[in-house]
Formats: sequence, structure tokens, C-alpha cells
Amino acid sequence: MKTILKKYILPAALLLSVTGCKKSFDELTQNQNVPNSVPASLLFNGVLNSIAETPDGQKEIYAQYYLYNYDYYGNNRYDLGAGDNYYTILKNVQEMEKQAAATGGAAINPYEALGKFFKAYLFSKMSLEMGDIPMTEALQGLDKLNPAYDSQKAVMLQSLQWLDSANDDLGQLIANPGNFGSGEGATLKNDIYFANDLTKWQKAVNALQLRLLVALSKKTADTDLKVVSRFAAILASPSKYPLMSSNADNLQYVFREPNNYYPQNPNNFGQSGSRKNMSATYVGLLTSLKDPRVFVTAEPSRYLVDEQKQSPTDFASFVGADPGLDLSVMYNNAGLQRYSFLNRKHFYSTYTGEPAIQIGFPEMMFNIAEGLNRGWASGASAETYYQNGIKASMQSYGIPETGSFTAYFYRPGSTSVSVAGNYDTYSIAANFATYYNQATVKYTADGAGLTKILQQRYLALFRHSGLESYFTYRRTGVPTFTTGPGTGNGTRIATRFQYPSSERTANSANYQKALDSQFGGNDDINGIMWILK
Repeated sequence: MKTILKKYILPAALLLSVTGCKKSFDELTQNQNVPNSVPASLLFNGVLNSIAETPDGQKEIYAQYYLYNYDYYGNNRYDLGAGDNYYTILKNVQEMEKQAAATGGAAINPYEALGKFFKAYLFSKMSLEMGDIPMTEALQGLDKLNPAYDSQKAVMLQSLQWLDSANDDLGQLIANPGNFGSGEGATLKNDIYFANDLTKWQKAVNALQLRLLVALSKKTADTDLKVVSRFAAILASPSKYPLMSSNADNLQYVFREPNNYYPQNPNNFGQSGSRKNMSATYVGLLTSLKDPRVFVTAEPSRYLVDEQKQSPTDFASFVGADPGLDLSVMYNNAGLQRYSFLNRKHFYSTYTGEPAIQIGFPEMMFNIAEGLNRGWASGASAETYYQNGIKASMQSYGIPETGSFTAYFYRPGSTSVSVAGNYDTYSIAANFATYYNQATVKYTADGAGLTKILQQRYLALFRHSGLESYFTYRRTGVPTFTTGPGTGNGTRIATRFQYPSSERTANSANYQKALDSQFGGNDDINGIMWILK
């Protein structure tokens, strides 16, 4: 009998001991050797790095700033593929908000407020690229594996509402510091853009709302969006909607040594310095306006200077290639030095280059000038904002309103781009009044004035802000983009990007519904999305 008792009591005791410390599947699958939660501040830093759009990519090709001349590395065709997929970043934004709330952040906290900004920024960009996109049902993981598509109007309306709410929340946080929770979740940290300055973030939030309102210029009659009244309210209430006041307020990504180099630097000059050349769309506009920025961003054609003996400081010595040229023709001309290249002193001589502006003061000035030109608000001068935008852009290149600046042009045959002695230097006179009073530049309160605003916006966004200049061309036709064999797509500028291929395979029913409702059932790069109608 004792033997029998022993035989059954021991397993029962073991069973009780096992069931008494039973762990969930999630607990058992956690790796205890690594952190199982990430602080909001680290997620925030990751988001900031992930959203940065830097130069030397295909987006500046689509804006006709800069062109490939050697097809091994790329081309200038508008055979647009898939648009950007920011859903992974948005999941991190969502987790950032969650972690802030779990670690001391109140209902209103810096991470929650900026989470609204990131959602407006990223969802609106994806929609501007592709059209309708999943938004309301997105980011729900296993609960919604096949999210429905929201209309582009819904995305833009929600983005405007997020930005309004973010502005309100930041205003409260700034006015009443310390009243919205305590601990990690209530304090902004790891900010690579504004060093945790909420006042600058609030200005960026409002600059983004102005950008989106201008992007909606064809939808001013929509009673839900209220484009005109929103624009007027921002200008009429500077205390509620503070705005950027100088280039110091730019939302910009700064390159730093030793391991965050500007895309073009002394290390890769020998490999990439001649694979691209300037576009006639950009350089031709500068030279037609006798704009001194051309001396900073470009170099004269060595063929015209060395063979034709033209002055290197003559605007006629700066020549961009027609984006529509067959690539073999462009390659041959580039090899003969018939085109201008990027200014090597400005873009290649250091490892940190210039900051990559994501949302900037000059652009905001031109966006306000555009709205005023269109009659969206009264009591403010479109010309003043227009002038301020030009001045700020020139200031960013070191060009004074009056005086002179030094132009550096790379000396042919030099072996290094980082040594001062390898450049020829020229003193260039600068006078804003002389430049501005040209008939081609001076503002007029009419359609021609709007064209001038848009041209100057295009010049100010050179190498900055991703697809903004492409979006503006698509909306307004300014500046004139040229086409031909080199741009492909039947010599048309494509009007949209396609959806990611994963949508076709993993969310096929909703994907097809979106195509049927917008583009006749086809993922057509020449389809006209709602915002352009």
C-alpha cells in the first residue's frame, strides 16, 4: 500500500508544482536576454531617422533637378514603380505613443502630439504618391490583415485634423510645462531635429498644414475640407498657430561625421562626380532669371569655358541637359564637358554637405504667398512673403542681399575635391534689389505672379523635401518639365506611383476595389487621382 501511495503522490505533486507556475505563451517566447519594451524616446529617435529624405536619389530625377547620363546606374524615365511604404514607421509611431502613455505620459504628452504630426506627414505623403490608401483599418495587425482603402479626401481631411490637434496639444504643453504627467513618457528626448524644443515642432506642424492646404488648391469648394477658411485662420491667429520665422526653424536632417556622411562627399567623388549632370529645367530657369544661386549649386560647362573661351561667370556658360534627351546622346555630351555638373565645392568637398530640409521656412513663405495670390486671406501681402522666401533661400547659400560672395569652380585635372587650391575662385556681386526688380522676377498680383511664386519655390527646394517639386509640377504645370525619348512613358510625365506589389497579393480584394473606383481597374501611372481633378 505504501508503494502504491508513493507511486501516485509524487507525480501529483509534480503536476501541482508545474501548473502552479504555468506561464503564458507570450512569456515563454520572450527572449529574456534582450529588452522586451523600447522607451518612447528611442522609438521617437528611430522615427526621426526613418522619415529623413536625403538627396542623390531618384526623387530629384523626377523633379528634373539632376539627371543620370550613364544608364548603368539609372535613367531619367517616368516609369514609376511602387510608392513609398511607411507602414513600418507608422507602427513604430503607434508603439511610441503606447510606451509614452505606459511610462508616465498623460493623455496629452509630447510623443502623443508628435505622433499625430508623423501620421499626418506619412499618410498624406503616401496618398499624394498613390491616391487612396489604407488608413483607418491599417496598423491593426492580426485584427485586420486586409485593411480597406480610405479615399484620398478622407486621408487629407484626417491629416488636417491631426495637425490641428497636434498644434493644440503642443500649445498646451508649451504653456503649462510639467502639468501633463511625469517620468519618461512626459519628457521629449533624443530629438535630432530640434533638440527637444516643442516650440519649433509646433511651427513645423503648422508649416505642414500650410503645405497640405496648398496641395488641395483644386478642392477649395469642398465644404468638409474648408481649405480657404483653414488657411485664413492660420494667418489670422499667430498666437494660436505660430509659424517659422527664419531658416533656423527648418525641419532639417543634419549630416555628421564620422558615420553619417552626406550622400556626395570626397570619398565617392571619383565614382559619381560625372555620372549625373545638371538638368536644363533647373539650370535654365536660374540662368534665364540671372539668378546668382547658379554659381553656388552648379559649375560652368568646361567646353564653353576652355574651348569656346566664355567667361566662367557668364550665365550663358551654365548649361543643363534636356531631360528628354536619349541617354546615349546625353552621355556623349557629358563626356565632352558640354553640361554643367554639381558644384563640387558645395556638394563634394566635405563629409557633411548641407542639411537636408524636410519642411523649410522658404517653402512656407512661398506656400503662404500662393494662398494669398489665390485670394484665400486678406490683410497680408503676398509680395512680402514671396520676397522673404527668395531672400531666405539665397541666405542658405551664403548669398548676401548686398555685397559679394565667392564662387568656387573645380579646376580640371585636380586630384582632390577637398583641397582649397583645387578650385578657381571668383568674386560675384550680389544685389537683391537689382535681381528682384527684373520683370521676370518682380511679383505681380495676377496669374503671372503665381507662376513666379511657383518658380521660386522650385528653385528653393533644389535637393530638398523629396517629391514636393514633382507634386507641385503635377498640380500646376510649373515649372515646365520637358519630355522626350529619355523620359519614356510615351513622352508623358507620369502622374502617380503604383501600389506596392504586396497589396496585389496580400490585400487583393481591397486593392482591386481601390483601382476600380479611381483608375478604371488599372494600377495606372498616368491615372488622375482625386486631388488633381
